[in-house]
Amino acid sequence: ETLFMLLLEHEMMVVQPTTVMHLDNAMDMLICSSLMSSLSFLGVIAIDRYITIFYALRYHSIMTIQRAVTIIVVVWVVSSISSTIFIAYDGKAVILCLVIFFLSMITLIMGLYIHMFSLAHQHARRISSLQRKQSAPHFTSMRGAITLTILLGVFFICWGPFFLHLIHILTCPEKPACNCYFRYFNLYLILLICNSVVDP
Repeated sequence: ETLFMLLLEHEMMVVQPTTVMHLDNAMDMLICSSLMSSLSFLGVIAIDRYITIFYALRYHSIMTIQRAVTIIVVVWVVSSISSTIFIAYDGKAVILCLVIFFLSMITLIMGLYIHMFSLAHQHARRISSLQRKQSAPHFTSMRGAITLTILLGVFFICWGPFFLHLIHILTCPEKPACNCYFRYFNLYLILLICNSVVDP
């Protein structure tokens, strides 16, 4: 989409206005679908890690290949249908739905990771009390806290600017400060793509 917009802006590509509108809608649908599926998959990965830790002995009976494939298909189908509906009914209600979806996924992911971290911390304390090494839990907790901070930090750095952009559209679309922020939309999309590359 960024390349397409640049070609149009520099008049290196001449396209009919109706074609531009259809292409823009198709690209917006792909972006919206990718965005929703990426967030959904980050949530699914968090749930999978949660099951791995809390139901370790039953993991392979809970998460079978068939269930994994079903989850992947359901996420893509629901994301595609939702994005089609969103683009068809373009407006502030759609942006609000995306922001609510983002906030709910953040809450889910943070809640699961913090719960897993607290379990790991308790487990480390129990092990150290058995071994009578007081330094072990602190080191393990710090390492776990650093890992959790990096994981969630990368998520916020990559996804935060885009959703802040959406929140600005809802709250202050006319203010000069918000308009200045809107100029870097392509950078926010690049950060979303980068999340998949740099996610530890």
